[in-house]
Amino acid sequence: MVLTSLPLPPTALWVVPVGALAGVGRHVVDVASVGVPGYRVVVLCPPGPLAERLRSVGAAVVTAPVGPEFGVRESVAAVRHAVGTLRPAVTHSHLSWADVVSAVATVGRPTALVTTEHGIADDDLVYHGSRGRARLKAVAHAVRLRRADAIIAVADATARTVVAKWHPSPSTPVRVIRNGVDRLPERPSRTPGLHVCSIARLAPEKRIDHLLRAFALLRADHPQARLTVAGTGPEAVALGDLADDLGIADATDFAGHVDPAPLLAGADVLVQLSVWENCSYSLLDALVHQLGAVATPVGGNPEILPASALVAHDDHAEVARLVAEQGEHPSRRPTLPAGWPTRADMCTAIGEVYDGLGVRG
Repeated sequence: MVLTSLPLPPTALWVVPVGALAGVGRHVVDVASVGVPGYRVVVLCPPGPLAERLRSVGAAVVTAPVGPEFGVRESVAAVRHAVGTLRPAVTHSHLSWADVVSAVATVGRPTALVTTEHGIADDDLVYHGSRGRARLKAVAHAVRLRRADAIIAVADATARTVVAKWHPSPSTPVRVIRNGVDRLPERPSRTPGLHVCSIARLAPEKRIDHLLRAFALLRADHPQARLTVAGTGPEAVALGDLADDLGIADATDFAGHVDPAPLLAGADVLVQLSVWENCSYSLLDALVHQLGAVATPVGGNPEILPASALVAHDDHAEVARLVAEQGEHPSRRPTLPAGWPTRADMCTAIGEVYDGLGVRG
């Protein structure tokens, strides 16, 4: 009897330059938990909560000094070493730092280069401090995309912005693969209410200050309303002071970093008044938890929410009205769009991108 071993699946090395769980970290954990059909995913990231969570779900993880805090030289060396050791069929980068570093580190290496665009905004100043810096970043991304074999965008809006700003080669496919979420069982019946929440970084582009102003109007008409602001960031102190000034401090909980699921299980409406969003997990999670959702009509938000749930960030009275309407009348809350991908759908689509590059040999 002759025993033969099955060939190992090709490796996809995911380069992720952050150690935190929020945002892209969530995407990485979801993909690693479900798996990309036909591929072995190995995540290269710095030590931290993301690596710990990945190991807890049985994912393959390599920790190394890759990220802005380690500098370009160390990051390039870390990616180059991982590519040389693991010999991945695909090197798949996430976020700007990893995109540029991976493009440099894989020169001359027999690995296909794929990038997922998670956080590019229409307005250059959302993520960059000046027009000059934004122009330099745009040049760097245009150059590195010349090396990309495939580009994934998490929303139609993201794909349009990539093409408009960075001008990838027409021969490089741009595939839209939205963040997948799994439907949850029907929420147990409970009395509708006005527990409002926000799950976002406490930073200027998230416009939490406008949420506080809208909530002050809401509470003037609905004294039972309460607000939970989850997240951390540079505006924490200023936002606490604003809540005091608006007279809503007693109804506002600045909860810091939290597990979103328990918060969403007990809340009624999520509000997100950001300058820009690509494919917001916060909105998606709100919908699968059967919350109301009110957001600005920017980026990928209109791909998730109907026009009736979209509002200008500074129309505080309309924000308050929509929150009250959705909170008190669950039938008026938006639902996940028909055909929205599950996590498994998302992972299958990623595998199709890899297959299209002929990396299975």
